[in-house]
Amino acid sequence: QVQLVESGGGLVQAGGSLRLSCAASGIIFRINAMGWYRQAPGKQRELVARITSVGSTNYADSVKGRFTISRDNAKKTVYLQMNSLNPEDTAVYYCNADLVTILGRRNSDYWGQGTQVTVSS
Repeated sequence: QVQLVESGGGLVQAGGSLRLSCAASGIIFRINAMGWYRQAPGKQRELVARITSVGSTNYADSVKGRFTISRDNAKKTVYLQMNSLNPEDTAVYYCNADLVTILGRRNSDYWGQGTQVTVSS
C-alpha cells in the first residue's frame, strides 16, 4: 500500500505564511510527480502546484509568485510554501502523487487525507 500524510495546515491571518508537507511511504519504487490540490466549499478541486522528479514545476495562476513547491526525493516528501495568503486561499489542501509501486504498477491517483488551511481577513 501507499500512504500520503500531510501536515502543516492551520489558521493564519491574511498576509501570513504557512508551509505544508506531504510524506509518501509504502511500496514505492519511483515517484514521477507530486502535487498539491485544493478544494474550497462549494467549488471543484483544483491544481495548486505540481513538481516532477526532475524538478519541473507548474502553478495555478492564482498562486504564482506567492507559493513555492519543492521536494526532497530522498525523503519522498513534497512541500508547499505559501506566502502572502489571502482569504481566497482558504480550502482543504490535498497532496497527490503519480508513482510506480514495487509491483510495477503506475498510478497517478494517490491522495492524502487533506489538511485545512483557513485564512482570516
